[in-house]
Amino acid sequence: MESVDVRVLRAARDWHAAGHRLMLATVVKTWGSSPRPPGSMMALREDGRCIGSVSGGCIEDDLIHGYTTVYDGPGMPRSAPRLVRYGVTADEAHRFGLPCGGTLELLLEFEPDPAALDELVRRLEAGQLVCRTVNCRSGAAILKPASAPEPLHFDGDTLSSTFGPQYRMLLIGAGALAEYVATMALFNDFAVTLCDPRAEHRDSWAVAGVFITTEMPDDAVRIFAPDARSCIVALSHDPKLDDMALLEALHSPAFYVGAIGSRRNANSRMQRFIEHFDEMEASVRRLHSPVGLYIGSKTPAEIAVSVMAEIIAVKNGAVPARRLCVEYASVEST
Repeated sequence: MESVDVRVLRAARDWHAAGHRLMLATVVKTWGSSPRPPGSMMALREDGRCIGSVSGGCIEDDLIHGYTTVYDGPGMPRSAPRLVRYGVTADEAHRFGLPCGGTLELLLEFEPDPAALDELVRRLEAGQLVCRTVNCRSGAAILKPASAPEPLHFDGDTLSSTFGPQYRMLLIGAGALAEYVATMALFNDFAVTLCDPRAEHRDSWAVAGVFITTEMPDDAVRIFAPDARSCIVALSHDPKLDDMALLEALHSPAFYVGAIGSRRNANSRMQRFIEHFDEMEASVRRLHSPVGLYIGSKTPAEIAVSVMAEIIAVKNGAVPARRLCVEYASVEST
């Protein structure tokens, strides 16, 4: 599974190449509660076909009514970009299914520059981080390399969005828990790699769309080449495998490094890393272990929800309070 952004941009490029007229809609501002955050995109074709999302569905329907020929509408205009706002009044919020007090503003780009779209998609497919800046008056788009992900910027005259390679996840150890975590990660647009050199565990893997490697875990981490959009989670319960991966991962730019296990095992691992592998306490503190948020989970599926929730929280900068993490909550609950 690939990034939603890439799918939307590739569809827009391909539709234009096939001779279709189209529009690219981007959420540029939100007030109060809104169903989709700034930066959310959809591509809409003149015949009503669309990909991506800017709301829960009602605004998409309004755009289809207003800018396509599906309902005998005027079709796709030939004009400069337009700013449209939904949910300004309570009646509009109710009409479009927006939460109470929710308002969002969209930039509509009609016939975005096909050459710039093609170049953007090619860069993204090559794993590059790219900033796309759109002149909201003329529709002209400029692409520049980016060194780090940046939040969407919109000042009424220009829109700057950072697009980058897909978030990636490396799982160490096959098994039921890893399968649930991988499934949830795929649904959340992560590219997932599984590392397990043990054939007896690896051969029962049943989740499609996951790249599988049989390298030893430390080699797998080096080959994976973690960056700031990567996370690494050790789930094998075998210190011979998990430790090898974690010792490499802790010194990488990965935004999240975690390991399954009891609190006692986590403390033992920390001491082992410090006493036998010359790790510093500061580096070991990067490790989320026991992994996950405390939700009283018992089954592999429930534990996977806990693990994925913590990963997404850290990814989105919503670092959970210590009391919500398994490694601390499990102590307070005893």
